[in-house]
Amino acid sequence: MGKLDGKVAVVTGGTTGIGFATAKLFVAEGAYVFITGRRRQELDEAVHAIGTNVRGVQGDVANLADLDRLYETVAEKGRIDILFANAGVGEFAALPSVTEEHFDKLFNTNVKGAVFTVQKALPLLNDGASIILTGSAAGVKGTPGFGVYGATKAAIRRLVRSWTLELKDRQIRSNVLSPGPIATPLAAAAPPEDIAGIVSTVPMGRMGEPEEVARAALFLASDESSYVTGIELFVDGGRAQV
Repeated sequence: MGKLDGKVAVVTGGTTGIGFATAKLFVAEGAYVFITGRRRQELDEAVHAIGTNVRGVQGDVANLADLDRLYETVAEKGRIDILFANAGVGEFAALPSVTEEHFDKLFNTNVKGAVFTVQKALPLLNDGASIILTGSAAGVKGTPGFGVYGATKAAIRRLVRSWTLELKDRQIRSNVLSPGPIATPLAAAAPPEDIAGIVSTVPMGRMGEPEEVARAALFLASDESSYVTGIELFVDGGRAQV
């Protein structure tokens, strides 16, 4: 018997990295999962790799019409028990190099996308549902060149504090899951020296794996965390803790 038997979950940004590992684990634990991604080929490959009890919906979380189409599809299942607003982007840019394009790209996906992913899900969310948002250790830990990204993740933490109170009458739990440096395609695309600098600050001395974050997401999604709401759970090898 799985920890999510009979549950319906939505995982945005579910084609690679943390989102893919989490969607795969949710299915293995008994959930039916909808995943999103901007690129059709990656989305189709992810659905094929997961195999069963999964459906892909192409779209960009920063595009509200795409979110409407996502939830029109999810409505065929009648409800959402778990919403993992995971889609996000990250780029390095020290203050002198920050451009309007860089700022808008990060805030549109990481903050605007998260807000409307949750807002537009509300009519389908079951009472007692679990909302999980992907934060980052960068939201609380100063990182050179990562200021705008860190600011988007600090905003996520602030939003969850409010939503915990706004949704309490429906017993909907909202929590932040904040990874440290994780071996994902996003990290692989970053300058190696920047990643090496971040990893050097991790007490455990290594990058994390997407599956390690997925197991924490499973905890927040399942009844094992039934009395857990409003928190920021770090999966960061200790980086933001010391």
